Amino acid sequence: MSRKSRRDRVGRDEDRPKTTAGPPAGGLAPRPDADGAEYPPIGDYAFLSDCHSAALVSSAGSIDWCAMPRIDGDAIFARLLDWRRGGYFSIAPAGRFTARRRYLDSSLVLETVFEAEGGSARLIDAMAMRSGGRHQPHRQILRTIEGVEGEVEIEVRLAPRFDYGSTQPWMRRHGGGALTAIGGDSGIVVVSDLDLEIADEDAIVGRCRVAAGQRCRVSVEYTEPHHVHPVLPQRVTIEEIDRRLEVTLAWWRRWAAGARREAADDPRVLRSAMVVRGLVSAPTGAIAAAVTTSLPETIGGGRNWDYRFSWIRDSSFALASLGKLGFDREAEAFRRFMERTTAGSTTEIQPMYGLGGEHLLPEIELDFLEGYRGSAPVRIGNDAYRQVQLDAHGSLLELAWRAAQRGEPPDPDYWRFLRDVVDEVTRLWRQPDRGIWEVRDDDHHFVHSKVSCWAVVDRALRIAERCEIDGPVERWRQVAEEMRAEIEREGVDPASGSFRRAYGSDDVDAALLLLPRLDFVAYDDPRMIATVDRVRDELASDAGLVLRYTAPDGLEGTEGYFLACTFWLVECLALQGRSEEAREIFDHASGLANDLGLFAEEVTADGELLGNYPQGLSHFSHIAAAVALSRGERPEEPESAEAAAARQAAEEVEEGG
Repeated sequence: MSRKSRRDRVGRDEDRPKTTAGPPAGGLAPRPDADGAEYPPIGDYAFLSDCHSAALVSSAGSIDWCAMPRIDGDAIFARLLDWRRGGYFSIAPAGRFTARRRYLDSSLVLETVFEAEGGSARLIDAMAMRSGGRHQPHRQILRTIEGVEGEVEIEVRLAPRFDYGSTQPWMRRHGGGALTAIGGDSGIVVVSDLDLEIADEDAIVGRCRVAAGQRCRVSVEYTEPHHVHPVLPQRVTIEEIDRRLEVTLAWWRRWAAGARREAADDPRVLRSAMVVRGLVSAPTGAIAAAVTTSLPETIGGGRNWDYRFSWIRDSSFALASLGKLGFDREAEAFRRFMERTTAGSTTEIQPMYGLGGEHLLPEIELDFLEGYRGSAPVRIGNDAYRQVQLDAHGSLLELAWRAAQRGEPPDPDYWRFLRDVVDEVTRLWRQPDRGIWEVRDDDHHFVHSKVSCWAVVDRALRIAERCEIDGPVERWRQVAEEMRAEIEREGVDPASGSFRRAYGSDDVDAALLLLPRLDFVAYDDPRMIATVDRVRDELASDAGLVLRYTAPDGLEGTEGYFLACTFWLVECLALQGRSEEAREIFDHASGLANDLGLFAEEVTADGELLGNYPQGLSHFSHIAAAVALSRGERPEEPESAEAAAARQAAEEVEEGG
């Protein structure tokens, strides 16, 4: 296949697809009609987090997804997956309105400004953070409406539906104006300075008029039913709601202040870092791959998966990206999580775990939900936990090696476990597996998996040397040499000189763009340059958006362009010295984020975000690409005294939530 010119491949500005996610500033916010016939675009949603649970808020002021008390828990608002029965929490002007929104400074506190008949008002949304809240979070959604100009009538409608919409709530009014809704093993307590009522359709409703400077608040706290029935304890006051909002804003600002120069230069990169931080589970250190389940890779298709778990590989990528920006505390917390979760039998290492360290994650289809825009099935759990994915072992050793580089060698017990991991990999490495993309057809001898096995042995050798600890280093060196010889013999396509997807395959795979990260090959090695060129020719759009692969994978249907793979391409081009090409693709792909800087897993050619959202892999790949571009376009500069002081202050902030 002939190479296209760089200008044709990247695309001119006027030819690039524009994102359709979210309304333009001042544009009409999408408001589904009364019978639920319309879902907002996936990119219409903002992301809130308290580093325990998370919520998605539409530009129309509706929380249409929230799982509490954990990201991977049962949803209490799930209208995103079934508009009629999923449940939601809406605050918006009573009539027609337009909306614009932003995150307040360096935070995950959302401001939505409504322009309506009679004036304007702003809605401030947050999930309450607290210093020292790692084990005792507030588990609270804070929503504050404030008049800006004129007078606006505001409508509040809260319709919780527990267990993904399968359980109707029992609602009660208590003394002091508090209301509760319970169902199954979950419940919420609602406190407000509005006059809220329980409507016949199992919803809590209310209205108010706000003039300039006036405030109204609604707080929703998660609780267990036995804590509120039969007697409701004393709940949060209105004054405390205001205080918690200020504490939350200050918490995020302190955390963001620890970013190194690369983030400070580009607010889009800092936003990606904050999204990744919001995916970290404060109690355990686990990192969720995404907030949602079953958002489709193609509208109406069946490639719908639950991504609310912690993949070893994805988390390793996330920590590498955060580390480049100066956020190292998260790396230590996740390393401890992995030590607790995987230590034991090396034959039982999984590619993924629950956010609390759970091993059993059976995949279940919820057939009572229609799915986003009719995209069934809706799944909870993910059977990929049963798969053999050999790169998971490589990620474990990579985490240990990075810790050793920070001066944190493995303790004797964990080093014995890591040595067992190396022995297990030397036993398994010649076997096929399901690979990084978790294919659901047959096992293959994926080249990325083979190189990941080589990296296990390589990192063990490095740790042993750096930390001066015992290990069978001569045997490991011999095995590493055998692995390299086989990979270079079987994993390189003789016709193109590029690496190939799997032994005996004629296909290329975007996962091959990761081989230099594993130090198996240099970025400017002729084989990597040939691999990058093949990816651009065979998997990339004219604008540089990259598909994962085109080979069969055992599943029906198609998928969109994978944003993480696109940023991997940028990283490779930048570190091969092709900075101009890398910059054009990076700017185009970065522009496909929604108006708040959030990425989903995939994107269509015309800019529609698809797949689970916000997707961690997209965001930390965005960070890595930005750092690679920064280092390729200017010489490295020492960290300033001011930046170092800010980072030190941020590191002293207690774990939040």
